[in-house]
Amino acid sequence: MDIQTLTRFFMWCTIMNGALLVLWTMMCLVAPDFVYRTQSKWFPIPRETYDVVMYSFLGLFKIVFLVFNVVPFIALLIVG
Repeated sequence: MDIQTLTRFFMWCTIMNGALLVLWTMMCLVAPDFVYRTQSKWFPIPRETYDVVMYSFLGLFKIVFLVFNVVPFIALLIVG
């Protein structure tokens, strides 16, 4: 596997995961009640607990996205 193929791979991973992060963030900002009602049908938890869990996962996903997608992509751009 050459650097250009790996760079393209990480580019598409960054684009797709970045889009997922933006979509998830927008859903939490624009329609939090809709998302809570939808999720509370499957997992009956209080609203306060739901907010903490949702924002914790959002923060964790952001950190994982940066570390495992953006940083390798930028490193490959610098090396290539």
